[in-house]
Amino acid sequence: MNTMDADVLRDIFVAGASKLEEKKEYVNELNVFPVPDGDTGTNMTMTIQSAVREVQQIEDVNMESVCRAISSGSLRGARGNSGVILSQLLRGFTRHIKEYETVDVDIIAAAFEKAVETAYKAVMKPKEGTILTVAKGGAKAACYLADKGLDVVSYFENIVRYMREVLAKTPDMLPVLKEAGVVDSGGEGLLIILEGALDKFKELEEGGGVVVDLSGISGAEIKAPDVSGKSKPAKESTAKNAPVKTLKKADTVRPVPKSKADISTSDIKFGYCTEFIIMLEYEFDDKAEAEFKVFLEAIGDSIVVVADDEIVKVHVHTNMPGIAIQKALTYGSLTRMKIDNMREEHNERLKLDEQKAKETASEENVTGEAAETAKESNETAGAPSSPAMAETETVEEVSAEGSEASMDETAEVKHEKEYGFIAVSAGAGLSEIFEGLGVDIVIEGGQTMNPSTEDILNAIDRISADNVFIFPNNSNIILASQQARSLVEDKNVVVIPSKTIPQGIMAMLNFMANKSPEDNEETMVREMANVKSGSVTYSIRDTVIQDIEIKQGDIMGIGDKGIMNTGSQVMATTVELVDKLIDEDSEIVTLYYGKDATEDEANLIADTIMKEHPEVEVEVHNGGQPVYYYLVSVE
Repeated sequence: MNTMDADVLRDIFVAGASKLEEKKEYVNELNVFPVPDGDTGTNMTMTIQSAVREVQQIEDVNMESVCRAISSGSLRGARGNSGVILSQLLRGFTRHIKEYETVDVDIIAAAFEKAVETAYKAVMKPKEGTILTVAKGGAKAACYLADKGLDVVSYFENIVRYMREVLAKTPDMLPVLKEAGVVDSGGEGLLIILEGALDKFKELEEGGGVVVDLSGISGAEIKAPDVSGKSKPAKESTAKNAPVKTLKKADTVRPVPKSKADISTSDIKFGYCTEFIIMLEYEFDDKAEAEFKVFLEAIGDSIVVVADDEIVKVHVHTNMPGIAIQKALTYGSLTRMKIDNMREEHNERLKLDEQKAKETASEENVTGEAAETAKESNETAGAPSSPAMAETETVEEVSAEGSEASMDETAEVKHEKEYGFIAVSAGAGLSEIFEGLGVDIVIEGGQTMNPSTEDILNAIDRISADNVFIFPNNSNIILASQQARSLVEDKNVVVIPSKTIPQGIMAMLNFMANKSPEDNEETMVREMANVKSGSVTYSIRDTVIQDIEIKQGDIMGIGDKGIMNTGSQVMATTVELVDKLIDEDSEIVTLYYGKDATEDEANLIADTIMKEHPEVEVEVHNGGQPVYYYLVSVE
């Protein structure tokens, strides 16, 4: 058998996902850190199962529909770094093969190359010895074997065999893997998927069994065969019935506006905010997309052109909206058209703001004395004078009402405020702390269950703000947050790369409403560096990390750069961890006790720390977090 069609692709993809589901705990056990949190196997399984659900709902099975379901489902369901990278590999692979009714080894080789290119671009600082390295090995093998005259099953067999060889070498690339005596867990997860798919492939099709000498692959470059001459199916227009799908990353980020009071209508160079969706009826490939952007740049600014398989979402500020619409009509019919006169809107907004300011001033003159009396009364009764919590709850209620609005409906709504905030956390106490600091939505997750890209997207959609800050508070959630950001084009989304809860709290404490998003981002990132984070949990298996021998059930103190100490008792291990974190510049230690710790125990630990370090102040808060007895912040 020399080709693969959509039915086979669907069946082997589902089989590969099922194989990972069976082996996810094995993949989890390969994680270097023996902590009981959301692990690689779990994250990759939840990512690919999201895609499987979309694949299984397809009624008209063809290469394009299967590829779209795999790409969209994995993209939105991606959890953790390994899940995001897996989604990007699938996205790159399917984006290439979706153009063909059937695929042969040449097309598959080019798709492997595209998959690796897409995944590497998604990671800011790619590390070798990871899932990326294993995938790159697959791309090398795919290109090297393309001209060996293999049937498709034998072709895949040899690719997977070479990827196993690459995976076996990952401990030589990352010392931490060698020390723990394991291969990369993400690479193992990827291979389990491919091996499950290959087993199903062999069951469905004849072929296989041809073994090729792979010794010449290691030095070969990834260079896929030229498939430009391969025939592609003519695309029928499905524009009239096409649903609005997840869009690609916006190419232009909307600039942050000046304060309303500082803008005059003369500052508005292009006066009409023009938005519409093109329901594609003619080819709109990368070249056509680039040409369309160049055209829009010639007549305006603040340009967003986001293309999916069947639609193109367009946003442009221009003085010639009719010309933009006329050009767009050359690609297909238009829907959801909206043209706003920004100069007129700006003048109306200034008048409204001025009127509100007058009304507010009048109300303050009348009620100022009464408000002061009420404040004194509240303080006497022991009630908090700050309305922060009530404000947060109100925002939640307002946001929830519009949570079902589509992306395009959201884009047409004027946002209610300038700034909004999302934090990832677990535990009722920590959620209350973030809400008290002004966070609009706390996504339950963090260590024990990494939220998906879609979870984060839904949270962004619920906040009606021009600028939305996200605090992942976990290194394994940063990539999913960045992926969510790339799918939003009606708001300026800023991902603050907080790796711990204390970093997220410190970042939020340094927000200033009168500063620009750029200035706030710079300040938050800088101030996070002044916090040392620690956590106390238990080991789920025997291992050796950083020359520390760890037994199952040991209590571990973990710092920003790894495990710092172990012990048999929670209190003693926590005190020792804090002692290691404190230096001559330390002033404040904060303990957040989890659901498996008590306030009395936390206070005893605090008293011990203050006796040993009288120069520091120690605060105790109920975090309520699972898995971690204590989270520690040292400032």
